[in-house]
Amino acid sequence: MILAMSNPPHLDAATEKIPLPEQEPQQTQEPPAKHKKPSRRMRYALIALLVVVLLGVGGAVAGGFYLRSVEKGIERVDAFDGVPEQERPQKEATEARNILILGSDSRDPENTGGSRSDTLIVAHLPADRSSAQLISIPRDTWVEVPKSKDGKHGGTEAKINAAYAWGGVPLVVQTVEKFTGVRIDNVAIIDFAGFQDIVDAVGGVDIDVPQDFTSIHEPFRRFRAGVQHMDGATALDYARQRKQFPDGDFARIRHQQQVIKGVLNKAVSAGTLTNPGLLTDLIEATADAVSVDKTLSIIDTATEMSGLRGGDLSFMTNPTSGTGTVGTESVVFPDEDRTKQLYAAVKRDSVPDILKAAGE
Repeated sequence: MILAMSNPPHLDAATEKIPLPEQEPQQTQEPPAKHKKPSRRMRYALIALLVVVLLGVGGAVAGGFYLRSVEKGIERVDAFDGVPEQERPQKEATEARNILILGSDSRDPENTGGSRSDTLIVAHLPADRSSAQLISIPRDTWVEVPKSKDGKHGGTEAKINAAYAWGGVPLVVQTVEKFTGVRIDNVAIIDFAGFQDIVDAVGGVDIDVPQDFTSIHEPFRRFRAGVQHMDGATALDYARQRKQFPDGDFARIRHQQQVIKGVLNKAVSAGTLTNPGLLTDLIEATADAVSVDKTLSIIDTATEMSGLRGGDLSFMTNPTSGTGTVGTESVVFPDEDRTKQLYAAVKRDSVPDILKAAGE
């Protein structure tokens, strides 16, 4: 479902060289010392689920033959290679689907020295496919990372994003499954910068800006409170802003959600799906921004999700108990009780309980 720029199947989404964490996780048994400083690294709650939804609503109109040709061109990742079956969670709600979305922003002006932001989202599709719940796991969440396939890394507590460096996508799958107790059915990877072309493909989006502010990135756009029509470059700039706001990354998450919902609603309401030229541009821009695991079928997903709209998506963040330090690292501590309640609801496919546990 979540979909993004092509990367070689044996590498992670962020770069052709598997990146090391900015600070190597400490393999210490000392109890973490909590503090009240806000997390420096809570990253995107971008909803790459949008990509599959767009392919879905577009595919319903475009027809199977064209969609099959698009599907053949999407990069495939061997996301489950070496993941021990005996250690994987069992599914309780067999008709529901859980998609792990891995995201990066390769053109983020704040990323220097070749490093990239990354996002982890568990997207839950209920059995009736009438909605979708997207749970963002902050990249600095302190979890147990299993041993890597080569046995050289993991087997210790660390930031969840360390799994990228230690074992690529398969180790991320293992880590998320161990942390959540939820079986991952599919994996999708997207570069958020690819949304610029998607926004342009639907003719721009209307965003209700909550307050006046100026972008910290060139060309330093001025955003005015109220509804503004944004092209792709403007919308992407808007979705990256965080430092001007008291709640930092949480403001950026809200902005990204606005853009994602705006694109989805524009795609299904502005004639895009009935205009062959616009529809082709939309599907191709979406497909170019995506890579998925070897088993995910765009055609099947398109059929299942063709009825979803922006209002059917719920965005939430994994419950946390605050931030703190472990050794020299700033980390995010999960709220263990609420986290267990949340993913137990995901496993039994209870949407009301998912929303309740996430505080929605």
